[in-house]
Amino acid sequence: MFCEWYLTVALPKANRLKSRHDFRAVFREGFRCHGYYMTLRALAPCNDKLPSSDTPEKKAGEKTLPTVIPPRIGISISTKVSKKAVVRNRLKRQIAAVIYDLLPKLAPEWRLVIVVKPTAAQQECVSIQFLQELEQLLVKAEVINGHS
Repeated sequence: MFCEWYLTVALPKANRLKSRHDFRAVFREGFRCHGYYMTLRALAPCNDKLPSSDTPEKKAGEKTLPTVIPPRIGISISTKVSKKAVVRNRLKRQIAAVIYDLLPKLAPEWRLVIVVKPTAAQQECVSIQFLQELEQLLVKAEVINGHS
């Protein structure tokens, strides 16, 4: 259904979970929510900010804006899903495109890993049920702002 259009959209670099260290942190410290097609691993933002005495001195009249770290997302698809890289990469692109549409709703500073299950490869294309499940998992994990 969404195959052709969703193959062209990618996640912005600021929203990608790239390093092995970040993936390990999400798997080690985060919590998980299970669905039929995927498992969402989520690591909540740290609330231990630097105390005001440790912040660098600002010049007179200079305003400091709070830095907001965007949510970072990784997609993990093992060879158990499909032996064919073409199938795995197509699924990854389709999921990334769906997440791209959901980015404005996501809370900042979260680190997420979407682990795709073998049942997802049985779909020819990303179905409505697949998309709804992803959004439900994000709401269940309280990652979507306003729980909408």
